[in-house]
Amino acid sequence: MDNLVFMALIATLGTWFVTALGAATVVFFKSPNPKALNLMLGFAAGVMVAASFWSLLQPAIERAETSSSLPAYFVATAGFLFGAFFMWGSDKVVSFARGRADSTQGQPNERLNRIIMLVLSITLHNIPEGLAVGVAFGALQGSGYTTESLMGAITIAIGIGLQNFPEGAAVSVPLRREGYSRKRSFLLGQASGMVEPIAGVVGALLVVYVETILPYALSFAAGAMILVAVHELIPECQRNQKAQPYFATMGIMIGFAVMMLLDVMLG
Repeated sequence: MDNLVFMALIATLGTWFVTALGAATVVFFKSPNPKALNLMLGFAAGVMVAASFWSLLQPAIERAETSSSLPAYFVATAGFLFGAFFMWGSDKVVSFARGRADSTQGQPNERLNRIIMLVLSITLHNIPEGLAVGVAFGALQGSGYTTESLMGAITIAIGIGLQNFPEGAAVSVPLRREGYSRKRSFLLGQASGMVEPIAGVVGALLVVYVETILPYALSFAAGAMILVAVHELIPECQRNQKAQPYFATMGIMIGFAVMMLLDVMLG
């Protein structure tokens, strides 16, 4: 349905907007508050882990049991692992880009290349995130717009958006340190999130018009989200663990509890 694609577009425009808010910290602050960013990252990780099961894997298993000729456990596992593999591949591309940036040290265009690779790495990282949001909204086609399924899709978008805030700052702040103006640092920082609306629309279109892939797509999004949460968000938010051993961890617990509460209460 066109409405679902439009909803996915609006949701991913929202996640892009949060990226822009993160990039805007370079305009108002010399550097973002590490404590607040750690709490936000932890909260986003908790939301994404919970949403991966209740809003993605569980519906994938249920739909596979009724619509797939293959066993539901195979469909869910294959989609989940493929999503994780896709995210791992994206990370490899990012690592290669960063390696290229490091290898330019000592060259005349060192500064320009490092800036390009920095923006590219965050941009590539945002593609599977946009796909995950688009898949979540496209999956509403088979649920009849129930309150719990709609809230699940919205919560996934919120989780992705929250973790986009520090990503926007992760681009704009280093640019500022490299000597770029606040305005230019902001513009380049927010530009890293522009791919999310495009990826979101693609993900929604795939699910809406190729309904047979829905269980795989839901599991795919779950695998991508779990990998992002476990490999990137949780380690990142625990950087100051010795000084504040439970601060970011409580953010994870609160994020998980909020997502669980919404699903159980509305389900």
